[in-house]
Amino acid sequence: MYSMILATASRYLLLLLLMFSVFLLFRGHNEPGGGFVGGLVAAAAYALYFIANGIEAARTIVRFEPIMIIAAGLCTAIASTLPSLVVGEVFMTAVWIDTGIPFVGKVGTPLLFDLGVYFLVLGITLCIIFSLAEEDRL
Repeated sequence: MYSMILATASRYLLLLLLMFSVFLLFRGHNEPGGGFVGGLVAAAAYALYFIANGIEAARTIVRFEPIMIIAAGLCTAIASTLPSLVVGEVFMTAVWIDTGIPFVGKVGTPLLFDLGVYFLVLGITLCIIFSLAEEDRL
């Protein structure tokens, strides 16, 4: 039996928590935050939605299987190491590219690595949450 108040509030909180997780992701290079914390906050948002609306609704709103999110995160994190080798630097040295876009400036491989960690943590946490929820129904 689900609470109508929590179900309604969880829809709004999901969006707010996901926006906060992206904020933590982008803030993490110079201040506390980053891919790990941002991924955990995003997973907590989906966990709240699951608690309020049930496992089927949560699986529907995620849209991807958690294993695919894990694979995307791992591939992104690994891909972030390659530009340093291409330009002849030491492995995992940060490489920065000037985008020429105002308010964006330079974008570097640390952000790409953090993005990979974000998706990796999100996928692993969702996999655990969904596994526990499926086990609970048995």
